[in-house]
Amino acid sequence: MRYSYKFSDAIHLLTYLVIYRDGDRSSKAIANSIEANPSAVRKMMADFRQADLLVTQSGRAQPTLAKSPATITLLDIYLALKMDHNLLHVDPATNPNDLVGREIQPALTDYYQQIQTAAFQKMATITLANVVDRIRQANQKVSR
Repeated sequence: MRYSYKFSDAIHLLTYLVIYRDGDRSSKAIANSIEANPSAVRKMMADFRQADLLVTQSGRAQPTLAKSPATITLLDIYLALKMDHNLLHVDPATNPNDLVGREIQPALTDYYQQIQTAAFQKMATITLANVVDRIRQANQKVSR
């Protein structure tokens, strides 16, 4: 099973821009922090520009947030990525001649949709500022 870290990396990218707003904000520096390819960072930045979450200038490695971190929710970030899949996935290859195999897909599809709706509602309450604050608090504990 392969996991996608795109959402986590996207939050990382935007958090990096807030924390290092006066530092190196090049795709190379951000990619180094994420441990990703700079082209993947640039692709996410393009998604964020299109979603009006990020402002960039051609030829300048100084992207900035288009909105306050307190107004950017995790749901905004998730939706900006245009991820074309649900959070949870039902196995499509089950035995239709078996009671459980035949009925598990519709049963789980309904429950998974309820879970996804609840997750999106929760994501709408968590802001980028919340993530930044948690990182800064953790750094203060380490610095002591």
